[in-house]
Amino acid sequence: MELASEFTDRPVFVTGADGFVGSHLTEKLVELGADVHVFVRATSSGELRNIRHLRDYITVHRGDLRDKHSVERAMKSLQEYSDTIIFHLGAQAHVGESWERPYETIDANVTGTLNLLQTVVDLDLDIYKFDTAGTSEEYGNVDDQMSDKHDYSEDGGVLLSERSPVNPTSIYATSKLAADFLTMNYHDAYSVPGVTTRMFNNYGPRQNPRYITGTIITQALERDIVELGNLTPKRDMCFVSDGVRGHMHVALEGNPGEEYVYGYGENISMRDWTELLLSVGSENGYWDEPEIVQRDDRYRPGDSDVEELLVGYEKLNEQTGWEPQVSWSEGALKTIEWYAANKERWDGRVDWR
Repeated sequence: MELASEFTDRPVFVTGADGFVGSHLTEKLVELGADVHVFVRATSSGELRNIRHLRDYITVHRGDLRDKHSVERAMKSLQEYSDTIIFHLGAQAHVGESWERPYETIDANVTGTLNLLQTVVDLDLDIYKFDTAGTSEEYGNVDDQMSDKHDYSEDGGVLLSERSPVNPTSIYATSKLAADFLTMNYHDAYSVPGVTTRMFNNYGPRQNPRYITGTIITQALERDIVELGNLTPKRDMCFVSDGVRGHMHVALEGNPGEEYVYGYGENISMRDWTELLLSVGSENGYWDEPEIVQRDDRYRPGDSDVEELLVGYEKLNEQTGWEPQVSWSEGALKTIEWYAANKERWDGRVDWR
């Protein structure tokens, strides 16, 4: 399906639009000529960090997902439309911070999703699709009791798909799984055309520097040492523009009531990912080769770290033709370039100083 023709003049409502993936999605929707409404958290300064350059092309609604009144006030604007697509990306999306701010994480991710779904019902909105953004973290580690329910790659790695059992190991992952189930509950009970999407480890420009990729790059730009936590886990790293296309294809072509997962289709240990980023940066003159140091105080609590994530995205590929387009090396360079050119956007937000 041709994305451009399907999104031209189509009403869309994006939560979390000023965040990392949300801002890239909003940018793409504006580029394609959609009628873009965004829901962003109200702040005293009223600042838009990532989509300020789009201000003249979007309708901004300010509020808080945790506040049903502000959600309903914003979504009333959708009553005049039909076939609206809702992209629900608003969330507390950092695993580490979910342990530091557990109540806020549950409130934003679970109650926030509930407020949106209930408002669709209360206002009797005519929507085409409600896409709830999940996370690969919902799969967690393989429970030995469920090992025979998993699919495995040729080299014995766990291959995660829509059929795979879930086993969340963090407050963040549990909150996102709850949001997924709420979306399905409202589909089953009220015929809300919900789909859920589990993206695998997005990275790219504008990402919060506390995530692994930004943590590596910002340290390498500033000093000759990169201090990290556990480097053994493997992750399926998917560049943000590929993740955005995944959301858009699912929203247009996904079947209501179903789950869709996607990512790069290969995984890499965090040590190898670190070395790849440092090598790309060194080759392009951003730094010399910094030293990599592991620190115990940067590990996740207890046994909560997920050992390995690898996606099988055949379902989405077969239904829509989606596949990743950006290689790791290309994505790494694009990401390094952004951090190097935008120090004012991340300085003061890192957690390694």
